[in-house]
Amino acid sequence: MHSDTKAYNNAQVPSNRAICRLLAEQIDHKLPGSENKIWHAHPVWFLEGNPIVGYSKLKDCVRLLFWSGQSFKEKGL
Repeated sequence: MHSDTKAYNNAQVPSNRAICRLLAEQIDHKLPGSENKIWHAHPVWFLEGNPIVGYSKLKDCVRLLFWSGQSFKEKGL
């Protein structure tokens, strides 16, 4: 995980910090070899230069973001 993503997560209030850390850990685990950086002020993971997944803190929640064009091999997605 990129140090800027860690700083983003640490800047959140405790309840949101826990959510952001969990999301970052799971995304890193599921996308080995991906590039993580802050993009448009939010943590985003890239595969081959293409944004795949990220999250952003909104006023009252943390929003998980997926970019179109990515295929999922998980049932139910």
